[in-house]
Amino acid sequence: MRVPPARILFPPEDRAAILSMIDEALTSGQLTLGAIGRELEEAFAVRHGTRHAVAVSSGTAALEIILRAVGVNGREVVVPANTFFATAAAATHAGARLRFVDCDPQTMAIDAADLARCLNADTAAVVIVHIGGSITPAIDEIAQLCAARGVQLVEDAAHAHGSAFDGRSAGQFGRAASFSFYPTKVMAGGEGGMIVTDDDALAARARRLREHGMSVSAADRHASGGVVLEQYLETGFNFRMTDIQAAVGLVQLQRLPAMVAGRREQAARYRALLADLPGIITNRDPAHGTSNYQSFWVLLPEGCPVSRNEVMQALVAEDISPRRGIMASHLEPAYADEPHIPLPVTERITNDSLILPLHHEVTAEDQERIVSVLASALEAGVPG
Repeated sequence: MRVPPARILFPPEDRAAILSMIDEALTSGQLTLGAIGRELEEAFAVRHGTRHAVAVSSGTAALEIILRAVGVNGREVVVPANTFFATAAAATHAGARLRFVDCDPQTMAIDAADLARCLNADTAAVVIVHIGGSITPAIDEIAQLCAARGVQLVEDAAHAHGSAFDGRSAGQFGRAASFSFYPTKVMAGGEGGMIVTDDDALAARARRLREHGMSVSAADRHASGGVVLEQYLETGFNFRMTDIQAAVGLVQLQRLPAMVAGRREQAARYRALLADLPGIITNRDPAHGTSNYQSFWVLLPEGCPVSRNEVMQALVAEDISPRRGIMASHLEPAYADEPHIPLPVTERITNDSLILPLHHEVTAEDQERIVSVLASALEAGVPG
């Protein structure tokens, strides 16, 4: 039986709860920025320990709004090169110039020493990405470095629902954080995103920017019977989340602890099965940290005689669907004209890493088979 790379968990009771809330939204007639959306925002803020949560149309929109709110237009934003393209694109859309930085191969997160070399008087913000749901143990060092230089630290927590470090949830380390509800994320809503922050002014501006820059939200006009006249204080966007999306997100949020527990169990089994393969590096909990294991990546040994693509082909031949590892955004054609220096760690990782299937339908037997095929592919490439 084929093992897919990802699968969303929606048991019958969750589908029934979602349909009930959708019916409630349809009955009320308020399909956007309504009561269900507000309930999701309140619950998400409580779950991640922040004063505010602002629901938007996507994780990319969430990150762009944050970067606009902290004032990056015309200045430089530092982003890790080993991240999904949207991290860099959000900074570009917010009017920033990009500076790509290399990563630590053990954590896949920004390398603090490389970051220190990159910061300059024109740096407005640093975006830290919690790759695969793991918060780097260097997060406090990076936060202190940014604070000392007067640079805003922004978290791209698209992967990190429910992840924590040193007793603090993802979203509590920077000025603000963006989360995604895309179907490959632990907490899936089809589309949608969330901004979390303790900054009252930033939250207020985020709510304004998501709704065309209006001074009064649609929810406020609805509550007042539509007699409040809005003003357009700046040119914002249509980045609203519908209550239909929010219904899915709210049910997923309620199931989040159980989903994270299941993923952590599978990740521990993978690590145990891979322990005898020399030179393999995988993501793991940092000291004092708890990852949600949004993905389980494997970095092949340096100088491995078998390519990452050959390993993936061997898995596909056995009806196992891996994904390629983290991309090197600075090498994508859209940024071909951007000045950048070689980033050797990122470039090795993007060539030599893959992501193994990890979701609620992957059984222990599946994991044993996956690792067996991977090990056989590696052995086949070693000269006898």
